[in-house]
Order: sequence, then C-alpha cells, then structure tokens
Amino acid sequence: MNQISYILKSTLLKLPTPTNISYWWNFGSLLGLFLMIQIISGFFLSMHYCPNIFYAFYSIIHIMQNISNGWLMHNIHINGATFFFICMYSHMGRGMYYKSFNLTYTWIIGVTIFFISMATAFLGYVLPWGQMSFWGATVITNLVSTIPYMGNMLVMWIWGGFSINNATLSRFFSIHFILPFIILMLMIIHLYFIHLTGSNNPLGTNSNLYKIPFHIYFSYKDILGFIMMIFLLTIIILQYPYIFSDPDNFIPANSMVTPIHIQPEWYFLFAYAILRSIPNKLGGVIALIMSIIILYFLPLMHFTMNTLSFYPPTQILFYIFINTFILLTWAGAQPIEPPYMYISQFLSFIYFSYFMLLTPISTMWDYLLK
Repeated sequence: MNQISYILKSTLLKLPTPTNISYWWNFGSLLGLFLMIQIISGFFLSMHYCPNIFYAFYSIIHIMQNISNGWLMHNIHINGATFFFICMYSHMGRGMYYKSFNLTYTWIIGVTIFFISMATAFLGYVLPWGQMSFWGATVITNLVSTIPYMGNMLVMWIWGGFSINNATLSRFFSIHFILPFIILMLMIIHLYFIHLTGSNNPLGTNSNLYKIPFHIYFSYKDILGFIMMIFLLTIIILQYPYIFSDPDNFIPANSMVTPIHIQPEWYFLFAYAILRSIPNKLGGVIALIMSIIILYFLPLMHFTMNTLSFYPPTQILFYIFINTFILLTWAGAQPIEPPYMYISQFLSFIYFSYFMLLTPISTMWDYLLK
C-alpha cells in the first residue's frame, strides 16, 4: 500500500504541469470520467439485457419500464456515449492545434483509443435491435465484402451465418462488453507516456521551467470541468433523453422493411459522408478507413514552431478543417441525392487536403519569416 500511495503521489499529485494550460486540457480527464460512467452503467444494463434477436428489443423496454431506475441507467448510457465523443473530438482537435502529435507514442495510443471507441459505439448501437440498429449493422458489416477474394467469406464469418442473425447479436454483445476494458488499459498506457514526456502547452515550449504540481491546482480545475459536464449530461438525461436518438430505432428490427434513410449515430456521420461520397464501393471503404488512419501520420509532419498558433495560414487551415468536419457531419445525415452527394465529395476533398497542405504551408511561412 505504501508503494502504491508513493506511485500515485509521484506520478499524479506531484506531476510537473505547465502553468499556462487552458480548459482545452480538461477534456482528457473528462474522457476518463465518461469512460467510467459508460462501464458502470453498461454493467448494470447487461444484468437485464438479453442478447437474442427475439427478446433484445423487449428487454430494453423491460429495463426502461420494470427495473428500478432502469430508465436512468439506460438514458445515462445512450447519452454518455454522445458526451464521450464530444470530449474525444475536442481532445483530438486541441491535440492537432497545439501539436500534441509531437508526443509520438502518446498520440498513436490516443488514435488507437479513438479507433476502438468507434468500434465499441457501433457494436453498442446494434444491441437494442431496432430498425436502425439492424440496418446499420447490415450496411457496415457488408463493407467488409469489398476485400478482394475473401470479403464475402469474412462477412459470413462476422455474421455467424448467411445473414445477420442471433449469432451476430450474441457476439456483438460479447465484443461490446470487452472493448471498454481494452480502452481502459490503453488509456493507462496513454497516461504513462504523458507522464514520461509531460504535457504540452499553448506556447509549445518543452522547457521544465514554470511548471507546478498537478494537485491541487489542476485537480480542482478538472473537478470544475466534471461538475459542468455532468450538469449538462443531467439536463439531457432528464429533459431531452432521446434528442440524439433516431426515431426508427424505436421500431423492432424487421429484415423485410428497409428504412427510407439509413444513417449511423451523429458521431459517425463525418466518416459516413466520406464513405458515400465515392461512387465506387471499394474506393469509399478505403476513403472511410483512411479518414482515421491518416491521423497516425501526423507525427511525421515537422514544424519549426511547436504550435499552430504561430502560423496564421495554418490556423486558417485548421478552422476550415473544423468547419469541414461539422459540414461533413451534416452532409452524412442528408439523403444520397444531388446536391448532397456533390457537397460530400467537395468536403471530403477538403478534409484530406488539410493533412496534405499542413507541412508545405508551414514550411513556406517559415521561409517567408527568414
């Protein structure tokens, strides 16, 4: 116990932290908070959930109506995922702006956490076995069929049969249950690498000067962030619990009736818009995967300054990228018809152009300043 308390004091409480970090640095700890909320609420839901295609939808109704505080656990879980991804995108956006990808190992682990979080959220969306759950699973799993030679075999292996069936739902539930613990393990590794190198800061300086202990200054700052976000989550849960939910998912899954417009949850819409923007199925899948994989290559980019705040042209480029992300999210929720198809194609081009132009524009700016 003495060794554990010493490790906690030396690694967390006494962690040297830059004095000038802003509230944008709060989202890392908020991600840890919402991950624990998701694990705990999901654990309670799993006690009454039935991973069977005939009972899954009605087990959710049973949880909501018959289990004491089941409605609360359910609403916390479905809206907690939304808040988790809000914090995730804010955390990654801050990392891209202030060049946290310079901390290579920390960044790579972080992108891996993002990738697994997307998989976990997709699997969780399938579990209620509503119309959008079923057809969303059908669309996404069919993307694997684009793999040459072995695609169709892999799809049937994922399904556990010749169509989405009970085996599919059962294995999706098992994987959805275990992935958050893998995320938790990766989060600990993520923190380990941060403690090795220390956090970056708005000025991008690596100096050990002007640092203060994490506790009591930043732990209080994190607690304030916790209170504010939990307050917002409470308002959503109690007043607008289904504001982020699709109405079609309140209908039991029916393989004989296709929804008019199939779409994933809002936090996948940017990737879904990129997927749909390319007419070729294989090309769309490659673009979808590359929209995430490209984040792994950010540490290869080199700048003289350690933050984009000293590069006005790249600052403008970053804000264009953020607006592109928001517009792609909007475009992903629109029907697959003109002009939305052309808008998605244009926005997808800008999305990938950001990563291609970042280094050349910053290099040109360095040259002009010399």
